[in-house]
Amino acid sequence: MDRLTSMAVFVKAIELGSFAAAADALGLSAPMVGKHVRFLEDRLGIRLINRTTRRQSLTEFGYAYYDRCRVVLAEAEAADALAADQISVPHGKLRVSMPVHLGRRCIVPILIKLAQQYPSLELDLSLSDRFVDLVSDGYDLVIRTGALESRAGVIARRVARQRMVVCGAPGYLETHGWPQQIEDLDAHHAVVYSRLNRVAPWLFPHQDQPATEVAPRSRLRLDDLDAIADAASAGMGLAWLPHWLVREWIEAGALALVLPGQPDFLYDCNCLWLQTPHLPQKIRLAVDALATTLPKLMG
Repeated sequence: MDRLTSMAVFVKAIELGSFAAAADALGLSAPMVGKHVRFLEDRLGIRLINRTTRRQSLTEFGYAYYDRCRVVLAEAEAADALAADQISVPHGKLRVSMPVHLGRRCIVPILIKLAQQYPSLELDLSLSDRFVDLVSDGYDLVIRTGALESRAGVIARRVARQRMVVCGAPGYLETHGWPQQIEDLDAHHAVVYSRLNRVAPWLFPHQDQPATEVAPRSRLRLDDLDAIADAASAGMGLAWLPHWLVREWIEAGALALVLPGQPDFLYDCNCLWLQTPHLPQKIRLAVDALATTLPKLMG
């Protein structure tokens, strides 16, 4: 007899409470159900079910074996589903939450291209800087930058790294001087990102050491990255921004990079999803597409 088949028959008999009920559900005879159980007992060398003329009950080992059989059968089904997924096409709704600016500039174009490739795939995309919960908010995938808190049942995969740079308008730098090292930032004004009354510090990496945090002087605080870049290009001060966001300003000459000898801080960009025995193909394809394309857009 096939061991997995016998396990499935055994589990069904326990779940339904009798050999007869399992036989009806599986299209077998009651004696055949008994043969499957005896096959397992003979193979294991230990009794799974106590049998009397009136009733049957699991042994102590039978309870433990039943639990393990359920896990094995679930994994086997997940493996079969994974194989079937490989020859199918993604379909249904994919709900994704992502930061506003990174989403609009980099992530949404990648996902739209994926939807164009697979017409059966629906996209439900939310661009928001608020932190969402995969379970209570009902998202398939959440994309976030920066440090992550470890959470049970949540899988995270880094798909790109966001390079942070200090920049300023050429006119501002000609007037106030070009900073050459981190300490020079104390003599400059800054346009900073502020959210929920918290100003995010500027971070500068050091090999094998924690990053240096800098809180530059600022008289202009904004919670929008594009607005910060606009203010910096208008000469309101230096800004610490993702390179992918200010690349066009730099190429146009509206902003210039400073601190040429200082390594840029790299923020991790992660995809998060709920742990599951079988990852749906739509999620896997979306994560793979982001991991392949996002580093090129954010470099």
